[in-house]
Amino acid sequence: MTTTEAPRGGAVTTARRAPAAPATGSGTRLVGARVPVQGHARPTQIPVAVYAEDLILQTGVVQQLRQRPEVELLSEGDAGRAEVSLLVVDALTESVAEHLRRLRLATSGRIGLVVGQFEAGGLQTIVEYGVAAVLRRSEADQDRLVHLITALANGEGVMPGDLLGELLDRIGTLQRTMLDGRGLTLSTLTAREAEMLRLVAEGFDTSEIAAKTSYSERTVKNVLHEIITRLGLRNRAHAVGYAMRRGLI
Repeated sequence: MTTTEAPRGGAVTTARRAPAAPATGSGTRLVGARVPVQGHARPTQIPVAVYAEDLILQTGVVQQLRQRPEVELLSEGDAGRAEVSLLVVDALTESVAEHLRRLRLATSGRIGLVVGQFEAGGLQTIVEYGVAAVLRRSEADQDRLVHLITALANGEGVMPGDLLGELLDRIGTLQRTMLDGRGLTLSTLTAREAEMLRLVAEGFDTSEIAAKTSYSERTVKNVLHEIITRLGLRNRAHAVGYAMRRGLI
């Protein structure tokens, strides 16, 4: 699916400016949330960045969320500090998959997908790009959106029952056909991942790990982010603790 150039929007906030939201592969930029100027966020508010393929999709979700005190809607320029990023789309296409890839690289927060039509074949895509929650647009009322955001901020996942059942079936198939025969599990680390986690455990920062492993800093960040996302962990320290408890490093 191709998308037309959408107007860029963004609210003004008092927080420091972060890197802009990721652009799509075709040069189109995702639409950021446009909300009124707000005062300082309460500590209980969850910073949320909303992206969409066009202004109509974006406006629908923002209108639902702007009324809720649990949510702090962020501008496009401030999206780097989002704890939760929502991508609102019609369907899970190749273009949307590229959006998700760029969003995953651009944010340390968790990603949710609000989608009009979702086919089972899209499960692999959402798993690959770190989507932790899926909500169909037909069910995306105010309460369900806030529930999804809260679950993501708490490190939980949300998925329609039919998709969850299929995902579990696919994981079982993967375990039986691809991992068991080689003595591997879904929690196994590659040699590169284990090496980088050992260096994190020894107190080295990203630039030092890059120098020691001869990888770029970007690669180091991506590898560590992949570990954290795949294993459902919170941060690097959590990943180190997880790996040490299981004897992986």
